Amino acid sequence: MSNHSVNSVRLLGRLAELGAIGRDEDGKLVRLAASRADREGRDRLVSWIKAAGLDVVVDRIGNIFGVWATDGNADAAPLMLGSHLDTVINAGIYDGCFGVLSGLEVIETLKEAGFVPSRPIVVAAFTNEEGVRYAPDMMGSLVYAGGLDVNVALATIGTDGSRLGDELRKIGYAGDREPGFLKPHAYIELHIEQGPVLEKEGIPLGAVENLQGISWQRVTIEGDANHAGTTPISMRRDAGHAAARVITFLRARAKASNTPTVATVGCMAFEPNAINVIPSRTTFTVDLRDPDEERLKQEEAALADLLEALSAEEGVTISVERLARFEPVKFDERIVAAIEAAAKARALPFKRMTSGAGHDAQMIARIAPSAMIFVPSKGGISHNPKEFSTGNDLIAGANILLDVVRTLTEEE
Repeated sequence: MSNHSVNSVRLLGRLAELGAIGRDEDGKLVRLAASRADREGRDRLVSWIKAAGLDVVVDRIGNIFGVWATDGNADAAPLMLGSHLDTVINAGIYDGCFGVLSGLEVIETLKEAGFVPSRPIVVAAFTNEEGVRYAPDMMGSLVYAGGLDVNVALATIGTDGSRLGDELRKIGYAGDREPGFLKPHAYIELHIEQGPVLEKEGIPLGAVENLQGISWQRVTIEGDANHAGTTPISMRRDAGHAAARVITFLRARAKASNTPTVATVGCMAFEPNAINVIPSRTTFTVDLRDPDEERLKQEEAALADLLEALSAEEGVTISVERLARFEPVKFDERIVAAIEAAAKARALPFKRMTSGAGHDAQMIARIAPSAMIFVPSKGGISHNPKEFSTGNDLIAGANILLDVVRTLTEEE
């Protein structure tokens, strides 16, 4: 079985086929959660799941499961594989979809080889991982893991004013099973790296041992609008300048550190936003990430201390809203070791690494041993139509998943 390989033509063909679903009039891939395009992608996946002879189950939050169970293993806790189908706006074709389709491909390959697993194997496609239309992101897996009440999630109002529960009914994916109806024995997610490390180091496989903690905050600084030409610098309450000091502080602090800490200000708005008026109000977001919880807390504290000092020094009023907070996740050592062993058996170079992005695996890790496998991303680009991973790297990653799944479902 160790010499077996997934069907590369089938897997790569399905990736391309799914990647063609959800194109707008300009050719951009936009498959937002619970949209018409999402329905089309889901329908295609379900057709492939059924063709593979698996049972299709949909829970109340719209998560899709393809279940391979036999008479001899139906009562055992399942091994779950998966990711998501929804995309960002103007997306690439690999993010999320690769994990779902490779999970299905692994099941089909094992079935065709006559393998009899000791427990059911399930492929999952979780709802609204990206969080573009509905917040929070990773919603389907968060609900599944019990971190968000399903009724609260279904009542979520999207950026377009729609209600998630209504939209799931419209597209035919408001299932009747309660989220969490299957508690996994373990969960594995195969994913493109979405970063530059593997490609830069020339390594074809990442055994992901942990996932960064994430702290999102929205900061609002209020000063006074005044004439840009007549107000002396020393007499200004400049909300824009105070915000600039935050940005440079965060960048300098992260750059001077010898830790993996990263800090990003990704959104910013000025009021009144006029070229000749001192900003009276600046609103911006801060994204802090670190794989160590104590370091992440230290970065949050450093930001809070800076904002307090700025308020006094600049004569401005500052308020902070917490948008999201996830602790770092340490993945299961046994599964990570199995990934490394599979790579060694296939003479495939690998490295242990941290995931800088959030994934469904971090939510499922709350209820089951979990881990991730990464393959290189060209240029480290993702959430972009330039997102690309070579066919060789994709198939190599899928074959490692195949081997790990076999190892974890052999008779003990």
